[in-house]
Amino acid sequence: MTSLNPFHYTWWLASRSAGIVGFLALGAVAVLGLLSALKVFSPKTNARLRPYHERLALTGLGAIAVHGTLLLADPWLHPGVSGILIPFTMGYRPLATGLGIIAFYALCAFGLSYYQRRRIGARRWRSAHRFASIAFVLGGLHALLAGTDARSPLLLGLILGLFALVGILGAARALGVPAPRKRAASAA
Repeated sequence: MTSLNPFHYTWWLASRSAGIVGFLALGAVAVLGLLSALKVFSPKTNARLRPYHERLALTGLGAIAVHGTLLLADPWLHPGVSGILIPFTMGYRPLATGLGIIAFYALCAFGLSYYQRRRIGARRWRSAHRFASIAFVLGGLHALLAGTDARSPLLLGLILGLFALVGILGAARALGVPAPRKRAASAA
């Protein structure tokens, strides 16, 4: 009989919590980024929101790194360093865990590329940055397919709700909706 004592699952609970925090933070990053790209806010408001976008991205990436690191101590999973770092090599649900690892690497590349955007070129950086939402979706698929509690109504609602919001905003961005604001003509 399995124990229902949560202290027998400390590493798993801590890791899962860090993963959920990371997913929510990166979901907020995706939503803020897409709202900014859609020019929903004024340029002044976008400028005020930019530091939150950046800090949430770093917080989310840090939480996801903690998520993987804590799994190393899980007495049931025993993923090993290669299972945490190399996609599709973990014995537990390799496809799902591989998607999560790829999502993490891609989000790290997108997030950290911000600091190299002048070298990369702003246009090229923005163009590549559009794929960050795809990496976010891969992370959500990881949570749905690898998480043993992914069927809980709360977590399922959070994941699917963020998927829907990012999907709608991403589609609006791809379709060019709403149209860019036109500057008001100055009175002559």
